[in-house]
Amino acid sequence: MSTTKKIAATAVAAALGATALAGCGSSDDPASGNGGTEGTGSKTVTLVSHDSFNASKDVLKEFTRETGYTVKVLKSGDAGAALNQEILTKGSPRGDVFFGVDNTLLSRALDHGLFTPYEAKGIGRVAADVQLDADKHRVTPIDTGDICVNYDKKYFADRKLAPPKTFEDLAKPAYKNLLVTENAATSSPGLGFLLGTVATYGDDGYQDYWKKLKSNGVKVVDGWEQAYNEEFSGSAGGKKAKADRPLVVSYASSPPVEVLYADPQPKTAPTGVATGTCFRQIEFAGLLDGAKNPAGGKALLDFLIGKKFQEDMPLNMFVSPVTKGAKVPDLFTKFGATVGKPTTVAPDEIAKNREQWVQSWSSLVVK
Repeated sequence: MSTTKKIAATAVAAALGATALAGCGSSDDPASGNGGTEGTGSKTVTLVSHDSFNASKDVLKEFTRETGYTVKVLKSGDAGAALNQEILTKGSPRGDVFFGVDNTLLSRALDHGLFTPYEAKGIGRVAADVQLDADKHRVTPIDTGDICVNYDKKYFADRKLAPPKTFEDLAKPAYKNLLVTENAATSSPGLGFLLGTVATYGDDGYQDYWKKLKSNGVKVVDGWEQAYNEEFSGSAGGKKAKADRPLVVSYASSPPVEVLYADPQPKTAPTGVATGTCFRQIEFAGLLDGAKNPAGGKALLDFLIGKKFQEDMPLNMFVSPVTKGAKVPDLFTKFGATVGKPTTVAPDEIAKNREQWVQSWSSLVVK
């Protein structure tokens, strides 16, 4: 998941005082690639990513043992911001592989020709429904996650009020002034939530729905970290900030984060998920056009869909693996929500209408 996405587990862990999610690219980390050969040297492969990329040091060291390459991670802000920087440097990229472009922004990356086609080894073990570029292999699917409204269990229990379950519930008077979401123009989860309403109400109905949400007091902030850690009363960060919004747009996998980094760990997650509000997010990686180390980049793409990395992701980035047979930790499945039928929008529809949807949303909700 991006700093969004997707998941943004690093920010959650920081709010809980955790140190386990230390950045992969620190200067004293031998797996970061800083000890390897820079530039055109064959021993370093540079992964450009959004801020939420994280992997266990042992897993990155295993990649080095298997291939001889060390990984240097270059984190570049939110998924949208990271993608924009690559578009600006097209042809002379800052790294070899880009990780973190998702299905909401994929068309922008492909339209700008950012990637060199490469069919990763092991792609046959990746679920077919997430291979959105299967005919050309410009990008490789790495993980999935669901953008959903999370709720503060204590808030609703104290008031004997049932938490919302669906998009329609959020517009009801009982939930007035309770929801905070991210700006769809600046945030990946905010955009995903908007697309979820488009999928639910159609091109003709989503604007009327957002008019209802605005009348019902929805609050819009720039990004996920502000929404979740400063405005949402159910998160560890929100409690410290004395937040007053018990509903937030986040992820189906956010509750396990609240459990994993709490001390002591609770027996149940303090937050829940409104599973009728979810939008499926798929994240991809690709070999950047003009990469200085294409051989290392291809080896890294192979590794990212390998079992070792795929099984490492759930408790590091709080996303689900796409490779068949990859096991998911019990904590992730026990406390995360299972979303049976998340909303989706076809990639070509997103490509054709994304800018119009965001502009219309902005004029209705923000301006």
